[in-house]
This record gives sequence, C-alpha cells and structure tokens, in this order.
Amino acid sequence: MSYGRRSIPLSATYSFSSVQGGSNIRLDKFDAILQEIDPDAAFQNQMLRNQISSDSMSDSLGKGLTNSDDYSSLPPKPKSQFKQEEELFYNAEENDQGSDDLWGLLSSAGGNIYEWYDFAVYGLLASEIGSNFFPNSSERMQLIQSFEVYFAAFLMRPVGAIVFGELADRYMGRKNALILSIVLITLPSVLMGFLPGYQTLGVWAPVLLVVLRMMQGLSVGGQLAGSYVLSIEQSTAKNRGIRGAICDASSVGGFLCATLVTTLTRCILREEIMDDWGWRVPFWISAIIAPFLYKIVHNTEESKHWEERTVNKETENIIRESENKSDTPAVVDLFNSPFRVRQLTGMVFLLSSMLASFKMLFLWVPLYLSSLRGIITETKAGVINIVCVIFYIIVLLCAGSLSDKFEHRMDLIRIALPGVIIGAPVMFGLFESESEWGIILAQFQFGLVVALLQGGMAAYEVELWMADPSLSFTGVAIGHNLASLLFSGTLPLVATGLVYKGEDLINKNHYSDDPLLPRLLPGFYISFLGLLGLWAINFFIRHPHDIKTGEKIIRQNRKERIRRIKRIAIDLSSSFIESAGSFMDGAQSRRGIMLYKPPMSKAPTLDESSFNSQEGSKISSIGGEQQHLNAIT
Repeated sequence: MSYGRRSIPLSATYSFSSVQGGSNIRLDKFDAILQEIDPDAAFQNQMLRNQISSDSMSDSLGKGLTNSDDYSSLPPKPKSQFKQEEELFYNAEENDQGSDDLWGLLSSAGGNIYEWYDFAVYGLLASEIGSNFFPNSSERMQLIQSFEVYFAAFLMRPVGAIVFGELADRYMGRKNALILSIVLITLPSVLMGFLPGYQTLGVWAPVLLVVLRMMQGLSVGGQLAGSYVLSIEQSTAKNRGIRGAICDASSVGGFLCATLVTTLTRCILREEIMDDWGWRVPFWISAIIAPFLYKIVHNTEESKHWEERTVNKETENIIRESENKSDTPAVVDLFNSPFRVRQLTGMVFLLSSMLASFKMLFLWVPLYLSSLRGIITETKAGVINIVCVIFYIIVLLCAGSLSDKFEHRMDLIRIALPGVIIGAPVMFGLFESESEWGIILAQFQFGLVVALLQGGMAAYEVELWMADPSLSFTGVAIGHNLASLLFSGTLPLVATGLVYKGEDLINKNHYSDDPLLPRLLPGFYISFLGLLGLWAINFFIRHPHDIKTGEKIIRQNRKERIRRIKRIAIDLSSSFIESAGSFMDGAQSRRGIMLYKPPMSKAPTLDESSFNSQEGSKISSIGGEQQHLNAIT
C-alpha cells in the first residue's frame, strides 16, 4: 500500500540517530519491533536506509530529507498475496445470470426438509435411544452418551463438505451433488429404524449406531451447502435473501416435521411401547418420502453460474498443462489462499451463535424443560416447540425478504446479534417462572432474534464466495460445517454440562439462597458466541457490498488511523529510548568523575617498636639529668 507524498517516516528518525550514536544493537531490536508492529513503516524505513549510505548520511541530512520529493521516488512496496486477492474479490463481476428458477428452489427446500427431518429425529428421541443402546448407564449418563453419538455425526460433516465440495465444484455440479446427498442419507436413516438394541447385539449395537450416524453426517455435510449455492446462484440479486431464507425455513421445516412426528407418536403409543420399539417409527417414515423428493430434484436446472465455469475449464486445463501444473483439489486451492482462509475463519465465528442458538432452541430446550428440569412433560414441551417453530418460520421468511431491502446485507445481522446476546440469558431466566406462558414467552422472544439473525445469513454466506464459482460450494460447505462441528454439534454436551455444573453449585450451597445465576449458564454461553460473531462481522469478514456502501473506505480510514497512532507511539518510544540511552551514557560519565580520586602521599606512621624505643630514650635522658642534679647537691 502506498502512503502517498509525505515527510520522512517517523521510524526513520530513530534509525538515523541510532546510526550516528553507534547503537547498532538498539537499531536491530527496533527494526525487529517495527517489522512486527507495522510492516509498511518497516519497509519504508529499510528502503530509505538502502538509498542513503552511511558515508553521505550527514550530507543528506544537511540537504533536508524531510522534503516529500525524496520519498516519492521510492519504489512502491509489492502487494502481498492477501492484498492482491482482496482486490480481485472486490473487482469481481456481479453474477447476473440468475433466473429465479422455481424447480431449483423447490429441490433445495425439499432436500432440506427431508435431510433435516432425518437428522433431527435422533436428537428428539435421545432419551429412548439412550435407554435402548446404553441400558447399563444411569439416566444422566444415558442422555450424555446419546448426545455423544449425536456429536459423532457432526465429526463427519466437514469430511462431507470436502467430498461434496470437490464433486460439486469440479466434476458433478450442484444438482447432481444434491441428488447424491439425498440418496446417501436415506439408507442410514432406514437402517437405524431396524437396528437391534443392546439387549440383542450387545456392544455392537452402539458401535453400529455410531457408524450410521456418521453416514448421516457425511451426507448432511454436502446437502445444506448444495441447497444454498444452487438456489442463490439461480437467483437474481434482488431475491437472494428471500430464497436463502426459504432454504433455511425448509431446514426448520424439517425440524418441525420431526417434532410433529415424534410428538404424535408419543401421543398415540403408550410410554412402555414407545421405549420398546415405538421410537423406530419416525425413522421408517423417511423411506416413504425419498422417491418423491428425488423426482423434484431431478427436474431442476443446473446453476448457470457453474455451467459458465465448466465451459472455461477446458481452457484452464490447457494453460495448466503448458505450465506443468496439476489440477489441485478445491480444498487445497482454498487453504492456499490467505484471503479465503480469512473469509472462512470469519464465517465460522459469525455462524457460531446462530447455529448454537438454533440447536438450543429447537432440539435441546424441550429436553431441558422435560428431562433435565422436569418443569413440564415431554408432550407439553413438544407442543410448545411446534408452536415456536411455526412462529420462527414466519419471522424467518420476513427477515429474509427484509435483508434484500438493506443496502448492505450485514446490517440486519448487526441488528440481530445484540438481541441474541441479551435474549439467551433472558430465556433461561423466564424458564424459572415455571409457568407455561412464561416458557412460551421465553422461547418466542429468543426465536424472534435468532430468526432475524438467520434471515439473510444464507445469502450472505454464498455472496462471500460467488467471485469464484470453482470454490463457492467448497467454501460455503466447509465454513458452515466447521461451525456446525465446533458449536452446533457440541451444544447439547456443553449445555447439559453447564446445567449439571449449575446444579452442583446450588447443591454445594454456593447459590442456595438465589439459584437464578447458575440456571443462566447455558444462556451466557450463547452470549459469548454472539460477541464473537459481532466482532467477526464488523472487523474481520469482507463482503462485496462493502464497495457500494462505503464500508471498504470506512475500514481503510479506520486502519489508517490505527497505523497513524502506531507510528506516533513508535516515534515517542524511539525518542524515549534514545533519550534514555543518552541519559544513561551521561550518568555513567558523571558517575566516573565522582568515583575518581587522585593518588595521595601516604602519611608517616609509627609502629609499636619504634614508639617504644623513642619513649625509652626519653626516659633514659630524664633519668640521667636527675642523677646529675643529685651529684651537685
């Protein structure tokens, strides 16, 4: 980055004084510190030092180096790979090939409903599955172990993102990858409904359960990203928010269908039948839905944005062969790019609060209210959850349409994140009223802010990667599934552990008088994730809308102010170090003068023997005089 025409860098002042004073050690340390704090200032400082030799330094200073012309002739600093990729990102052409294809939207929505139905049924039946596959554990450990198996599926989601990303970006396209993911999730879901329990297969029952859940996770790792990318790449710019919200609403619809089916099954079957074999019925239903869904997806069109890329792929292969370069996988290209890695990291942070809040509200809260706290029954918890899901879908669709009206898509996300930060602890506080209306109000207020947060998030994710259609599926899939693995998949375990930690604090009489604060611990965890997302969207992620809204200029000005403050601090510190060095040199000189004393002549001294001989001679002379006087007398 060029700093324009300006006077001598603040850091160079210290460099000259250090060289004149001969403090080479201090100069080397300062250069190292400057390179770490401000590489641009360090580069200008080094270029200035190379231009001016030590022999002509005093002459150069006499001619006045503060003239800005001396620095305008310096060669510009070569742009880093990150800066080059950032400029390409901002200068990429807008995708104007969207046609708002209805079949593409239906296939994405239908795929989401089906896959998330299969995926959510397990979580809603965690207590029954725990008693069938982990019968030798306590009730508390059965729930934890069933959630551990639930987490195993999330471990496979990043793997599924890599596999399906490579297939969708480089080989099969978005449509065929979506079909493959639907086929792959049907098989383990149906097999899970027929899997014998621990009493029949022993230790192999939970092992096979983990394997089937991991197969589900592999499929979901590619399906959700596929629905996002296919639907939004087929969309015009003015409808991306609402189409992305429909995809998310269909995911919530999958949870709604799963909640309806499991609640209806519990109402029809007696509790002992439900614990024995009734929990298998929701898994069997998925086999009936799969053929209809395959027909819908088969009728959709491929993304024109990706098809244009495949037309140019033959030319790219010719260029790679002439340059002796191999066709690297999409995930390798992604992680070899500093700018894309930054985008990926920021998206993981931003999605953390949304995915964890969604999982907490619709999957974990019903278990918290019924199994963990016993405030209401499982049936009532399921009914309240159904009503909350319907409300959530309505608000989500409105929020998606609203996100298309904002000049910058992140504006609605910025509005919603503070609501999530505050709303999560409030929800758990209202649960302590132990009133059905209080519980409904708690879930509704939190569902409102989470729906606002999620409304434009799908379009926001895809737009971050649309500059390069050869990596868009991979970028969306890896970012979303990494966030799901780290924050959504761990949510039941973390939240349940925080509940038990709160109970321990209450039982140990730390909060026996006022047990409200320990009850809020799961909500505080969501608040922390919300703060993390707020930081990411404001200071970390780059978005194409930054150009038209002036956000890029605002960030550049903010960065320049920070650099200016750093340079002032460096200049002050360098002056202080130089003054301190001069003061120490002067102090040492003054100390040498004070400690120096000229040599003095040694005063004569008498030892004991000489003193005794002198005294003896005096006494002898006195005695002789006395004898002489006596003789005269």
